[in-house]
Amino acid sequence: MAKENLLIVISTNNVDSILKFPLLYGGVSLPREYWKRVHIMFWGASILCAKNNEQIREKVETMIKDGVEFSSCIICAQEYDAITSLESIGIVCNHTGELLTTALKNDDIWAMMTI
Repeated sequence: MAKENLLIVISTNNVDSILKFPLLYGGVSLPREYWKRVHIMFWGASILCAKNNEQIREKVETMIKDGVEFSSCIICAQEYDAITSLESIGIVCNHTGELLTTALKNDDIWAMMTI
């Protein structure tokens, strides 16, 4: 059975890298049918970028409309006072370790990228 799900974990605070790699690739993956499910997870310093950068925020909102799922580490989001800001654009703040662990343990159905 081929992998059908893609999990992208973003922890960098480099806005240019976030826009030009995980959000670019993640954004075209469903429309081009590269993957059946795409989930992008903000973790650590990337949360400040999602909170403060308008280009990232607009891209996330567009990608959600296309079916891409987003989440953020709730512990990190609390530390950055970002929960309200992230949830306002559709990023779910939760215990992302659960999905990460599931993906790591099921590498026959999940492909993972970390940035």
